[in-house]
Amino acid sequence: MSVVGIDFGSLQSIIAVARNRGIDIVCNEVSNRVTPSLISFGPKQRFLGEAAKTQEVSNFKNTVGSLKRLAGRAFDDKEIQEIESKFINAQLVDVDGQVGVKVRYGESETSFSATQLVAMYLGKLRDIAAAELKSPVSDVVISVPAWFTDSQRKSILDASEIAGLNCLRLINDTTAAAFGYGITKTDLPEDKPRHVVFADCGYSSFTVAVVAFKKGQLTVKSVAFDRHFGGRYIDEVLVNHFAEQFKEKYKIDVKSNPKALFRLRAGCEKLKKVLSANTQAPLNVESIMNDIDVSALMTRDEFEELCHDMLTRMEDTLNRALKDSGLTVEEIDTIEMVGGSTRIPAFKERLSKFFGKEISFTLNQDEAVARGCALQCAVLSPVFKVREFSVQDVTSYPVKFTWTASDSGAESQLEVFSHNNPVPSTKVLTFYRKDSFDVEAYYSNPELLPPGVNPWIGKYSIKNVVPTADGELSTVKVKARLNVHGIVSVEGAYIAEEIIKEEEEEPTPMETDGEKKEEETTEAPAPKKVKKIIKKTELPVVGGNTNTDKSVVNKLRELENEMYAADKLVADTEERKNALEEYVYDTRSKLESKFKDFVVPDVKESFSKQLYDTEDWLYDEGEDATKSVYVNKLNELKVIGDPIARRCREYEERPRSARSLRETIEKYAIEVTSNDPRYEHIPEEEKKSIIDRCEKVQAWLAEKMDQQSVLTKVQDPIVTSQEILKERDSLINFATPILNKPKPKVEPPKEEAPAPAPEKAEDKPKADTPEMEID
Repeated sequence: MSVVGIDFGSLQSIIAVARNRGIDIVCNEVSNRVTPSLISFGPKQRFLGEAAKTQEVSNFKNTVGSLKRLAGRAFDDKEIQEIESKFINAQLVDVDGQVGVKVRYGESETSFSATQLVAMYLGKLRDIAAAELKSPVSDVVISVPAWFTDSQRKSILDASEIAGLNCLRLINDTTAAAFGYGITKTDLPEDKPRHVVFADCGYSSFTVAVVAFKKGQLTVKSVAFDRHFGGRYIDEVLVNHFAEQFKEKYKIDVKSNPKALFRLRAGCEKLKKVLSANTQAPLNVESIMNDIDVSALMTRDEFEELCHDMLTRMEDTLNRALKDSGLTVEEIDTIEMVGGSTRIPAFKERLSKFFGKEISFTLNQDEAVARGCALQCAVLSPVFKVREFSVQDVTSYPVKFTWTASDSGAESQLEVFSHNNPVPSTKVLTFYRKDSFDVEAYYSNPELLPPGVNPWIGKYSIKNVVPTADGELSTVKVKARLNVHGIVSVEGAYIAEEIIKEEEEEPTPMETDGEKKEEETTEAPAPKKVKKIIKKTELPVVGGNTNTDKSVVNKLRELENEMYAADKLVADTEERKNALEEYVYDTRSKLESKFKDFVVPDVKESFSKQLYDTEDWLYDEGEDATKSVYVNKLNELKVIGDPIARRCREYEERPRSARSLRETIEKYAIEVTSNDPRYEHIPEEEKKSIIDRCEKVQAWLAEKMDQQSVLTKVQDPIVTSQEILKERDSLINFATPILNKPKPKVEPPKEEAPAPAPEKAEDKPKADTPEMEID
């Protein structure tokens, strides 16, 4: 089972996998550790990731980026119209209530929603991971910004489903980085927590999280963010500066030409990166517009002066994060940085100055989030055993529930999930009703949301509510849930009815002096125990929210599968076309050199003409042929060309194979006829069987090579190198078991018991003699 984490970025994405007791970053098809978050649409197929990057300049009107910024947003959102439209060259349109793009795909213009675009891109990341793991990918954890709303999170989940992925969790970027940081630490305290600030500045946003670490757990204390502070906004400051400079210097208006503006943005992004490591850097853009090449030079001091106001904004985010955490600067133990834009020296200086501490560089700034996602996926996967480590995240937007009061008819409301409420979390709301009623969920502070985002989350109807048996108001419990993805829902509802039940207690037998009392004639009444039972009657809940209908998701998934199959067919067709073209050029070249002695002149002439005709066909009517046509054309050529190539190959390889067989025969003949002590235990008849086999194989080889010697190069061989090698292998398989036969074990001689020593005369018993008595 695959365990994959995806850091889904606005500019580029990173894939991490858990394997071999660690986390690895997956390289894409061009061996890059990051994959551009781009989709490009062409006349025949879609281009995704690296392939789209190569199309970005030539096909920029049909190339879409900033996919993450579009997900879950409406077309008429103020932020989409005023900001995002600047960074997307494709035409933005309304697609079923959400923002999408209109592009030329195939033979006509087609519109795709943001959710479809994200699904296409996730499908590409899925294929990259599957190619690395050599197995299908299903379970994933995907990172999203902490500022994503309910609808944006649902859009990513829908896109995952359309792409055939099972998203186990949407995790906030900074939380993923914190998880990757904490789970590897073995020195976390058990009582007083360690407070770490994670500052994540990426391509399009800046997020700060204050996290408390204890042994085996992390708790996010606060999260603050700036949705419009990041690398692309710094690039925009540079673009505006150089656009004005080029207007004066070269008399051109870069902003009037979309393609020129795109080229200038790319140049400014490169300039910014160079200035992060050097005190000055050049800007050169060839043929930016009207065949004019432009150039400029900027120092780091000039850069920081231009970006001063932009960089000052980061302090507002830091202050909010610190205030919401309830901590002081002195209580912060460590500052960790995440995101590519944190490499800007001025950014690091301001961050260090704010906290009055040196910045720690424990984490990989680019890969920390992806690694944290993969670790979280491993924790949620049943096949991986990961160190116990709990993660408690927080919600960025407070949520309230509203309803109509049953007595007065007035609207009532309650903030159920406050700002920085733990995630996941469940709250039980109690209502007293006689009939069905509705509750609605809203974001409490719409001003905190991205401009233009509807604060309404969903409406939930609690059905089948009835009064109690006495006709009184029933107690209805409604379970509101802020789930692991950070999405609000009503999970269920039930009527809670208290039932009092009396049960008789068994009397305890009384004993005296270890003996039972005689049975009394009069029985005392048994005491009764009162027991309260809560009876739950489940109620149906009908929800209406911003979720995409399941039937729509299934339809989009089918459409995505069709486009995926079409892309694969185009890729396979192109591969077959290239194979045919390669065969034509390679074979035609060899006909005049390597193959010329292995084909009769008439065949060579006709085959050469066939190759030329195929080349002409490829660049004429065969330009857009089907896969099967290319396959058939190649097979027709191979019918003539393969025998020629085989004769040439056999001419070169047959002598080598024959030499190898002769060496093997000679080797065995020497081994079995020598007095080598290694083989002295082998019976002579078995040695002779090897010699006989060698002689038989040698005779076969001599016969075949004699027959081959009378043939010309243009004739098919009598014997092939493969057949010769097969005979060699057969001989080895016959002789090896005999020669490797182990020597029989020889029993060591037994030690004989020593013979008894001969008896001496004095030791022998004497004959009985009468005892002499002396008076």
